[in-house]
Amino acid sequence: MKISIITIVYNNKETIADAIESVLRQSYTDIEYIVVDGLSTDGTVEVVKSYEDKIAKFVSEKDKGLYDAINKGIGLATGEVVGLLHSDDILASKDTVAGIAKAFKAHSTDSVYGDLLYVQKEDTTKTVRNWVSGAYNRNNFLFGWMPPHPSFYVKRECYQKFGVFNTSFKSAADYELMLRFLYKHHITTAYLPEVLVRMRVGGKSNVTLKNRIRANQEDYNAWVVNGLKPKVYTRFLKPLRKLTQFF
Repeated sequence: MKISIITIVYNNKETIADAIESVLRQSYTDIEYIVVDGLSTDGTVEVVKSYEDKIAKFVSEKDKGLYDAINKGIGLATGEVVGLLHSDDILASKDTVAGIAKAFKAHSTDSVYGDLLYVQKEDTTKTVRNWVSGAYNRNNFLFGWMPPHPSFYVKRECYQKFGVFNTSFKSAADYELMLRFLYKHHITTAYLPEVLVRMRVGGKSNVTLKNRIRANQEDYNAWVVNGLKPKVYTRFLKPLRKLTQFF
């Protein structure tokens, strides 16, 4: 089973090498690694090119933002399964992808997700938040649940059937896509109860109160664009669920 892993980067020379090396040290060998750069000007391109002989596909060109770049990467992917690794993040262990592949085969599923650790930017061994996803229950979406998107691996045919990321969203396109795939179209999924990704803190959607309010509105819009009706409390429970990640 070939697994395509896509990294999107723009002007992030400080951490892109960590992301790349976490993929290259995987014990699982059938990986197609794709890096899509947004025409960086800070030296990121030079860092990526130093690994170019180990990267299946590298593109550096202007894009229309994060989700447009991700869609570009999906278009380049040829693996049976597609996953994302942001340029600030690292795969949790050398056996992470092997575990994901094993879960796909064991459960004959359309998708697999796991847990995620938010870590300090300067020291990725220090945990800030622990996102334990738990077993899948479709109705949990109504109570603000979602799997951590960096841990979500899905068969490429699902993108072909149900579409890619909706670029009209600024921060919630990942939520909208998983809602569309899992809740609306009922693709199958399996929970892998282990940390798959270590994510450095500092996500754009949570930087300011204004961004958090906008993200909350986008969460609601994710239901609307799919012709779905959330509960009155759904959009408010979603950010509240994050509080449990600190304990």
